[in-house]
Amino acid sequence: MLEPKTEAPDFTLDNQDGEPVTLLDHRGRWVLVWWYPKAATPG
Repeated sequence: MLEPKTEAPDFTLDNQDGEPVTLLDHRGRWVLVWWYPKAATPG
């Protein structure tokens, strides 16, 4: 858990087209990360 105003560590996620995007690519801009943890799981 990050404390408020703590810089997030760099990470890489796939975008909607399956291409990798890193947080560092967007340094200095606002970034919203939205995911559905159970969206790709059975059940």
